[in-house]
Amino acid sequence: MSWCASGNCLSLNHEYDKAIQAFKRAIQLAPESDYAYTLLGNEYSLIDELERAMACFRKAIQLNPRSYKAWNGVAMVYLKQEKFPSAEFHFTKATNIFRTNPDLICHLAVAQHKCNRSESALTLLNDALKIDSKNALCKFHKAGLLLHLERYQEALIELEELRQIAPKESLVYYLLSKVHRHLKNFHYSYMYMSWSMDLDPKGANNQLKENADKFYSKDEDLLLGMEDMASSVTEDDNSQMQSQSSLQDIQPMDSSEEIL
Repeated sequence: MSWCASGNCLSLNHEYDKAIQAFKRAIQLAPESDYAYTLLGNEYSLIDELERAMACFRKAIQLNPRSYKAWNGVAMVYLKQEKFPSAEFHFTKATNIFRTNPDLICHLAVAQHKCNRSESALTLLNDALKIDSKNALCKFHKAGLLLHLERYQEALIELEELRQIAPKESLVYYLLSKVHRHLKNFHYSYMYMSWSMDLDPKGANNQLKENADKFYSKDEDLLLGMEDMASSVTEDDNSQMQSQSSLQDIQPMDSSEEIL
């Protein structure tokens, strides 16, 4: 499946059109490959051609009903479309096939949360962390869920642990800023917001931050004006941040490719 390998490399370099052509070529050579159809579906999903993505995932499932990656792909499309009950149904299908994949369990928990079953979602995230206690995706969503449930001290503990796993991930500091804001630790709130912006000066993670707010925040205007106030952070605070090293990135919402 050299065309699939080529397509994956092109996708990692954000050359999505070329990746799509590579996966189409793979399908021409192996029309019964559910894997190739799943990869093509993922690529269409990345560029928000969701109908085409759905058709590819459905074809992959037709070829291999036990392709958990294809079921996950269908669920991710429904999640993007905000059809949360359908997303939950298809994430459940995927997890029933691969019960020990923490990322799949995490995706299912996100869908359950959006179906107003936050406590059940939290149980799922705890189960996923029993499988992989340092899974950054699961810890990020657990922290976000605890923030939503107004369990701020627990969210803070989770984020401090996550900070050790992903010390240069701007989204972690973004949530830390929000938690400290709720706890009225305003200096820390401004400091972490400043660090979040320093780690993402071009705003590459802005969409992911908006997603985090959309999924977990009850107060969309919580951080209004905070960027202006973040300049009050001291140089000593920033020097602490610069001494840390990156271990892994987090893609909390749009992460169907993480389990491929």
